[in-house]
Amino acid sequence: MKAVTTVQTPLAPLGGPLAADPARFRSEGRAAARSRFVAYAELTKPRIALMVLFTVVIGAVLATGRRLDLLLLAHTVLGTTLVAAGASALNMYLERRADARMRRTENRPLPAGRLRPSEALLFGSALGVGGIAYLWAVLPQGWAALVAAVTFLAYVFVYTPLKRVTPLNTLVGAVPGALPPLIGWTAARGSLDVEALGLFLIVFFWQVPHFLAIAWIHREDYARGGFLMLPVVDRDGSLTGRNMVLYCLALIPASLLPAAGGDAGPLYVAGALVMGLVFFASTLGFLRTASTANARRVLRGSLLYLPAVLALLLIDGLVQRF
Repeated sequence: MKAVTTVQTPLAPLGGPLAADPARFRSEGRAAARSRFVAYAELTKPRIALMVLFTVVIGAVLATGRRLDLLLLAHTVLGTTLVAAGASALNMYLERRADARMRRTENRPLPAGRLRPSEALLFGSALGVGGIAYLWAVLPQGWAALVAAVTFLAYVFVYTPLKRVTPLNTLVGAVPGALPPLIGWTAARGSLDVEALGLFLIVFFWQVPHFLAIAWIHREDYARGGFLMLPVVDRDGSLTGRNMVLYCLALIPASLLPAAGGDAGPLYVAGALVMGLVFFASTLGFLRTASTANARRVLRGSLLYLPAVLALLLIDGLVQRF
């Protein structure tokens, strides 16, 4: 019989090549942690959250004027940040399958596989509930927490599913979108007053042409995702254009309500009228010719209008008080 020769093969270092190279292991670990942090941050839709917080601050400042409590404002901003972030994360969780079919959203954390759905569900729920509880615990009267809860529930459980049911979803979604200024107002005042109606209506009417412009630009993508946005069913754009014009026209008198209530003066009135007419003109252009180029003009007009008008309201309101 032939002797059997056994060849001894050196064993790889325990733990594989990364264990043999601690520096590489730490580097790749940090990169993975950064990647997950970025993915969680994307779930919160930071740009939308910033606009929400801007309107919250406007509401708080206008409600208090000289008596602004900076600590109370900080508590309000923190709590609202948590609520807004949680609502956005749950929106992405509920729409993850539709997002995977849309080019503009296919690289979001859930359809791209960078986070598991269960992680987004837990993250969004914890932030939303935690933010509402925080506002309830630290702010007087509980009004701000109540408005925040209505905003959160309406956005996640009413507006989000309605996007697949009816083209009226934009109008419904404009309600939770217009409530954040009232969070700031009620946090500062401890009550919900009719004076805050102007703030609500400005943001409410502004949202309709703003989101219709976005929906027209991305109407093919929304159709692939199964969303019944108005521009998806309104193929020639005539109904979309009329709605843009109607809500933009309503926005002009609504923007003057703060001045009627004494929260702003002539500087704000002049600026709001000019900005409103410019925005209105862009919607008339879309009504005449429904095109992507004209929808982009409406979108640019909307992105210029709201920050400018709210900044004017803030500045003129403070001038009136001081």
